[in-house]
Amino acid sequence: MNYRHAYHAGNFADVMKHATLVLALEHLKLKEKPFFFLDTHAGTGETDLSGIEAQKTGEYRDGIARILKHPAPHEALAPYLNALMALGCSGENPTRYPGSPLIATQLARAGDRLAACELHPEDAAELRAVFQHDRQMKVHETDGYGALKAMLPPKERRGLVLIDPPYEGRDEFDRVEAALHEAVKRWAGGTYMIWYPVKDPSVSGAFLDRLENNGPAKTMIAELYIRGSQDPTRLSGSGLVIVNPPWTFPETLTSLFNWLAEILAQGPGARGRVEWLQK
Repeated sequence: MNYRHAYHAGNFADVMKHATLVLALEHLKLKEKPFFFLDTHAGTGETDLSGIEAQKTGEYRDGIARILKHPAPHEALAPYLNALMALGCSGENPTRYPGSPLIATQLARAGDRLAACELHPEDAAELRAVFQHDRQMKVHETDGYGALKAMLPPKERRGLVLIDPPYEGRDEFDRVEAALHEAVKRWAGGTYMIWYPVKDPSVSGAFLDRLENNGPAKTMIAELYIRGSQDPTRLSGSGLVIVNPPWTFPETLTSLFNWLAEILAQGPGARGRVEWLQK
């Protein structure tokens, strides 16, 4: 994939990813003890939906814009939509979309600790500008995979790691898999969320097969397809590998992703899929 997120901000993949992220962070907040949040591939922090890139593709119109226009969104979307509204993303024609670092900061409590990594110098500069007055979020211009070794385990001993790479290289699935195994060795009790695209199902399927055969315990997947996967050159869906998910996730995400598949469908074959790889 040749990936610049500004072209895709607010699309169906962002909706499913960020709605799930919010639910996981809200679950962490059920306990008073502080948590640590690490975003390994943070991007620029937010996107101007009126900008050239977002307008060129218009993907947000079939993603977050559809959700914001819906008269009765799924109840599990409430904390996600509340966070977006607080960050200025609302109405039937939103003009901005926040990335995962901003969403996490919006939800974090005073004692929680957050870190965002971005390797691309220009994107890292934009990310630093977004958080220049925020002492809670620490921005690192570094390789996110290396950050897993440097920052785990966290002193809080509880928290969430979001691994959301651009999948530009053919070896990205291999890098993700290796990084996950290394991270879990360092911090077995953390919650890990790994986003991945689904174009050619044989590619993402092979990745999932390896995790099913040799992955961490308590690993589930949640996938959202907006169309069938007959054409391997088009993005037909996206998924999340979730290690140590909140206990409510299988039921909640099954209901939510089935609803999202209906609302965000762009062709025949739209569906949700939630299942365990390792229990």
